[in-house]
Amino acid sequence: MRTFDLTPLYRTAIGFDRLAQMLNSADTQPSYPPYNIELVSEDQYRIVMALAGFDRSEIDITSERDTLHIVGRKQKDGVERTYLHRGIAARDFEQRFQLANHVKVTGASFQNGMLTIDLVREVPEALKPRKIEIGGSADSAPAIEQSRAAA
Repeated sequence: MRTFDLTPLYRTAIGFDRLAQMLNSADTQPSYPPYNIELVSEDQYRIVMALAGFDRSEIDITSERDTLHIVGRKQKDGVERTYLHRGIAARDFEQRFQLANHVKVTGASFQNGMLTIDLVREVPEALKPRKIEIGGSADSAPAIEQSRAAA
């Protein structure tokens, strides 16, 4: 379906290989289970996943570095069923989310078939922008200009 080739980007851009890989894998993101990503406030986010038919014990959430990994493994109950219509997918799933820098998982809850994962972006003080005051006196600028003119 795509008609563009990212191979030249891999060869010429040092340090941007992750960006190219993300573009290549953008269309391979699974659509099950359905989920929403909400902006709660400026630095708070929420992922809500619809997990009908799953129990809390069948869901595993792992956060490692910049990846949030959610796995659902449906336990087989051993009862043989004959469905006339099966609209509730009870299949296993694996969902990964790439987290931006300094985004951390603060909590998760599961109620009424909805898994809610709260995230917050905590930028360290050392990395936040800060205002730099310009020092020096007005007399030092003409001295620099004079030395350039003499040279």
